[in-house]
Amino acid sequence: MFISSLIYAIVCRWVMPPITVTQITNSFTYGLKRDYVRWDDISYNVKLAAIASEDQAFPDHWGFDMNALKKSFNPKKKNKKTRIALGGAASTISQQTAKNVFLWQGSGVTKYIRKGLEFYFTGLTELFWNKKRILEVYLNTIEMGPGIFGIEAASQHYFHKPAKSLSREEAAKIISCLPNPKRFSVVPISRRVAWRYPQIIREMNNIEDDPDIQKIIR
Repeated sequence: MFISSLIYAIVCRWVMPPITVTQITNSFTYGLKRDYVRWDDISYNVKLAAIASEDQAFPDHWGFDMNALKKSFNPKKKNKKTRIALGGAASTISQQTAKNVFLWQGSGVTKYIRKGLEFYFTGLTELFWNKKRILEVYLNTIEMGPGIFGIEAASQHYFHKPAKSLSREEAAKIISCLPNPKRFSVVPISRRVAWRYPQIIREMNNIEDDPDIQKIIR
C-alpha cells in the first residue's frame, strides 16, 4: 500500500486524479458534474479568492499551519493580517487537497483514521508537488455544490461561463459556499454566501500585493 500510494501521489503531480471517493459517493445521490481544466484556464480571481478565504499562509507553510492550529482553539484571537476571527479546524489548502484526492469525507470513528492518513498524504503532496499544482488540483477537485466538483463545473453551473472568465465577485461567491456547498447555495444566493463573499473580496484586496502569493497565482 505504501508503494502504490507513493506512486499514485507522484503520478498526480502531472495527471489529474481520474476519480475520487467523494465524487463516487456523491454521484449516487446528486450525480457528478466535473470538468478538469488546466492552470491557465482558471481565473486569477479564483486563485486569489481561494487563498484569501481558505489559507492565507498557504505560500509559507509546509502543509500544516501550526499558528492557525493553535489559534483555532481560541476563536477570539484575531489573524494579524485580516483581523477576522479564527476558528474551525484550521485545515490548510494542502490538507484539503490531500483529503479530496486520496481520502474520504465524513465523521465518526473513521474520521480519526482519515486524519492520520491526511497527515501522510499532505506530506507527500508538499514533497512531490509544488504550490501551484496543489492549488490547481484543489480547485479542480473540491465540491462546490451538490454533485458539482471543481471550479469549471461550478462556473458553468452558476454563471454559465468558463472558469477563466470569472469576475472577482463571482469567484468570491463560489468560494463562499465552502466548506458546506450542499447547504450554502451560490445561486440562488444563500444568506451565508451573501454575508461571506464581501469579506472574501476585502481579504483579496488585503493580500493581493503579497509577493509570495503573486508567485503562486500568476
